[in-house]
Amino acid sequence: MCGIWALFGSDDCLSVQCLSAMKIAHRGPDAFRFENVNGYTNCCFGFHRLAVVDPLFGMQPIRVKKYPYLWLCYNGEIYNHKKMQQHFEFEYQTKVDGEIILHLYDKGGIEQTICMLDGVFAFVLLDTANKKVFLGRDTYGVRPLFKAMTEDGFLAVCSEAKGLVTLKHSATPFLKVEPFLPGHYEVLDLKPNGKVASVEMVKYHHCRDEPLHTLYDNVEKLFPGFEIETVKNNLRILFNNAVKKRLMTDRRIGCLLSGGLDSSLVAATLLKQLKEAQVQYPLQTFAIGMEDSPDLLAARKVADHIGSEHYEVLFNSEEGIQALDEVIFSLETYDITTVRASVGMYLISKYIRKNTDSVVIFSGEGSDELTQGYIYFHKDWRGRKKNCFVCQKQNSWCFCL
Repeated sequence: MCGIWALFGSDDCLSVQCLSAMKIAHRGPDAFRFENVNGYTNCCFGFHRLAVVDPLFGMQPIRVKKYPYLWLCYNGEIYNHKKMQQHFEFEYQTKVDGEIILHLYDKGGIEQTICMLDGVFAFVLLDTANKKVFLGRDTYGVRPLFKAMTEDGFLAVCSEAKGLVTLKHSATPFLKVEPFLPGHYEVLDLKPNGKVASVEMVKYHHCRDEPLHTLYDNVEKLFPGFEIETVKNNLRILFNNAVKKRLMTDRRIGCLLSGGLDSSLVAATLLKQLKEAQVQYPLQTFAIGMEDSPDLLAARKVADHIGSEHYEVLFNSEEGIQALDEVIFSLETYDITTVRASVGMYLISKYIRKNTDSVVIFSGEGSDELTQGYIYFHKDWRGRKKNCFVCQKQNSWCFCL
């Protein structure tokens, strides 16, 4: 992950405001940069980098010679950037996947750009030639993005809320910080004084709809019909492709492994694909649990079966309690389920960072939410609708059916 931060129309000293950006320094341990916008002394970009691709030219904000009026700060991975580059014959200046956003924007504007991206992302794009600022976030909100905006046009954007809450602004003592909606982009006018005005907020994609970028995918053709073998084949194709496209990195890959169905499938498929790609290092897998944890035993069996370089992390209840404050601070939520599930994740992430050179970590996280793996999903459709946040919020059908 990386950390992005940007201000537009700040009335206070940017040197002081930039201190807020240091609150997300943990998101980018490899490098950081602050850069003012030419011609707008009260506008600034900040970036904390975790170098995953193109260690030489990957710093942000990204600017290329062909588009000197475009500034891009983004966090995420664009899996189809090479496919898009080849299809449209774009000339790249870097090896950074996010550069595709600049080329697609110049070719077809912001709506076509964001609909063509296959990936997880949150971005701030500035076009000084047309006096526009664009914010965008992926369909599921995998990459976080928060913003604060005042009535007089001061805009602040950050990967985490903690990078915004201490900002100063003359018009208000406290900024209202809100998460930017997943699956949306926002268009804002940039005024001569550096302030902005929101023009429109657009929902560009819903998870039930086929995204535009599938027109250019090289995924193996899916089979029509709902027979059990057809469904199995299609799931196998999609799952293999989901793992394969995430191998896009110059850093070492590892995998969390609990021994359950989800992480075991990911680890086994990942190991197979790393071998096919002739990667020269063994796959490191990581399991965490308390003493005599069934997860540790199951993960050990899976690791032995697939032949990974396996690591086990033990912790006790006291260590879990001691980590709570830092976990809540990192998550920016008091949600009980989220906090409980994140304690182990936090501790094992610290272990990986300190003791290994694996940087890009795969896991089975998210599949239970998508495929209804939790007990409360096992009720009838009325029970599921009652317990589904999406249905309550949108008053509409969703994945829970």
